Amino acid sequence: MNRFIPHVTVATVVEDQGRFLLVEEHAEGRVVLNQPAGHLEADESLLAAALRETLEETGWDVELTGVVGIYLYTAPANGVTYQRVCFAARPLRHHPQRPLDDDIIGPRWLTREELEGRREQWRSALVPRCIDDYLAGGRYPLELIREPAWLPSAE
Repeated sequence: MNRFIPHVTVATVVEDQGRFLLVEEHAEGRVVLNQPAGHLEADESLLAAALRETLEETGWDVELTGVVGIYLYTAPANGVTYQRVCFAARPLRHHPQRPLDDDIIGPRWLTREELEGRREQWRSALVPRCIDDYLAGGRYPLELIREPAWLPSAE
């Protein structure tokens, strides 16, 4: 019997004056655009994972300001199901000399319209969906995330 094991991931929608922080990266044999995003690691809180992934993929320290949404997505390419917890964040400080994760080309600041013009580069339909939900005012308090007391807080 096959076990169904969804992958828990985090992502951040980082907005600054109408532009969004995206990651240009190599994935599935092509160059794609995604939010700073990645997998939750063992013994890590969701908030800490979002902060870590954003820094590792973009070189930016951010402050999480809310939860945009929780999404369930099955990738058509491989049939893997992902549960994405998407956070809203504001940029704090850039570390341009910081080495980025493997396969990352670099951070890109794009408007929603510029992102629309690069549709063929979307890693998945979640990329514009998270931004559109953010733009529609979809933000819930960080307290929505109830993490075990034994995990360190991201604050």
